[in-house]
Amino acid sequence: MIVLDTHILIWWVAENPRLTIQHRETIAAHQSSGLGVSIISAWEIAKLVQKNRLVLSYPLKEWLDIALAYPGVQVLPLTTPIIVQSTQLDGFHNDPSDQIIVATAKIYQCSLLTEDEKILAYPDVQTIK
Repeated sequence: MIVLDTHILIWWVAENPRLTIQHRETIAAHQSSGLGVSIISAWEIAKLVQKNRLVLSYPLKEWLDIALAYPGVQVLPLTTPIIVQSTQLDGFHNDPSDQIIVATAKIYQCSLLTEDEKILAYPDVQTIK
């Protein structure tokens, strides 16, 4: 399994051209073993819609239902070990959503597919760009 960062999920579902061929190939290669999506990504998407920073092709609940049912997607719950790990990311930046997504990848011992430069620069999580 790999973990998808929130923007990767959004780009994939929206068929956004920012999702590169490499991203698509990585997603396709991991669909059978699992595409983990932290539940915090659903919250993050909802907040982006609420703040008018993201416009979806369907109403929010419908969009989330569709996105989280994509082939291979596994919703990863927020657990106590993830919460604890998210507070122990030495030198990582202060975005709570990113902290939880990185902690999720670490707890599940999975690579994180992201384009987020702050996450890519963090040496204590395995990433795929």
